[in-house]
Amino acid sequence: MKKALEKTGQILTGAATMATLMAGRAMAAMNYDNPALAGAEAARANGMPADLVGTSGVFTKITNTVLFAVGIISVIMLIVGGLRYIISGGDSKKVTDAKNTIMYAIIGLIIAILSYAIVNFVISAVGGSVTV
Repeated sequence: MKKALEKTGQILTGAATMATLMAGRAMAAMNYDNPALAGAEAARANGMPADLVGTSGVFTKITNTVLFAVGIISVIMLIVGGLRYIISGGDSKKVTDAKNTIMYAIIGLIIAILSYAIVNFVISAVGGSVTV
């Protein structure tokens, strides 16, 4: 009984594998000029962007959004450091902490600006738009 169940499982696994392979071949055969593009088009949902790189690409939008958020956080921390410096009341420990907050916020802002420039340079160097 155990061997029969094992054989049945193997047969079902083999049949599922063959069905998967045949479905892939059928989807690739839809476009004889470029089968890989036809497969990628079949996998894309409605409204999904086709450009990965370029001015309107997905990577550009994601990196710009993340770098914008990092810039906003850096500016907020710069303001917090300034407020901490103002309300330190002359306490040397609080003044040092406030100066460190300001310094690290400025460093974070510089890194965000440089990252934005580097990412946009690399994306433009890759060129145009790469569509899938």
